[in-house]
Amino acid sequence: MSRRTPALIAAAVLLPLALTACSTPEGDEPTGNKAAAKSDGFPYTVTNCGVTTTYKAPPKRVVTMNQHVTEIMLELGLTKSLVGTAYLDDKVLPKYAKDYASVPVIAKEYPSYEQVLATDPDFVYGGYSSAFTAGDGRGREAFKKSGIETRLNTESCAKADTPMETLYEEIREVGRTFGVTDRAETWIKQAEADNAATAEKLKDLKALPVFVYDSGDKTAFTAGGKGIGNELITRAGGTNIFADLDKSFGDASWENVVARKPEAIVIYDYGSTTVAQKKKRLLDDPALADVPAIKNKRFAVMPLSDAVLGVRVPAAVEKLAAQLHPAATTS
Repeated sequence: MSRRTPALIAAAVLLPLALTACSTPEGDEPTGNKAAAKSDGFPYTVTNCGVTTTYKAPPKRVVTMNQHVTEIMLELGLTKSLVGTAYLDDKVLPKYAKDYASVPVIAKEYPSYEQVLATDPDFVYGGYSSAFTAGDGRGREAFKKSGIETRLNTESCAKADTPMETLYEEIREVGRTFGVTDRAETWIKQAEADNAATAEKLKDLKALPVFVYDSGDKTAFTAGGKGIGNELITRAGGTNIFADLDKSFGDASWENVVARKPEAIVIYDYGSTTVAQKKKRLLDDPALADVPAIKNKRFAVMPLSDAVLGVRVPAAVEKLAAQLHPAATTS
């Protein structure tokens, strides 16, 4: 995995809206359809990870690569726009299972460029930067040359230190791109409320030092300080011991794990290595024997899809908080 108003003001606001409603956008559609498109916010221009695109209408044939972006599409009610999907890290949420089953799976992991083209898409949405690896023929420029627009989940390129705001912006921009702004804003409003409710439960607690174990043997592949994974820990009442790692994911030495004395270990659950196997690897390592989390066997578990920039995040904060601080989060 590569791992992310007084009357004058009111009049000033209403005037541009009136002019927009009366204007006639370009295109070959009937006049009524053109007016509807304009009132729905098209044309829409957005810059995503350095690529600027103008949409005259919502994309109609979409391929998604990576689970978290597939679930964003399903959450926003865009199942009928999907002509292909690829690369699950774990099972889709039960609420999406029926819709997901209706979408053709074009590859177990990343599809080839030719497999994507075979679906005749007009839009490809990737979750990790590896979805658009130019060396594998799937670069964004290559798709553009074929007349296919693309979007990369912004966790892969965001430089802000506020990943939750980055998530809200991801949902907002996807909603605008597909003409479902109301659905996107509804989701964001609920996410903000859910996050506030969790924060209220944890407001008086001392943060717990946390080590994320994704994978690794000679070194520990862990969550750094730049991604949503780090913010998940913070919002769940923890402190990521590798928050100083200047990326979403990265390698850390076992010596540093020992030196930073985590009191809890969060295991990311995905792939062929089970949670039980990961726990055993940690518990059986004599070098880790004096780590507080190991001595107390204090583990939390998160599916990988909970810990990346997608619609699972607000619920994942609450679930992780319940594992780190069960007494405070019990209703």
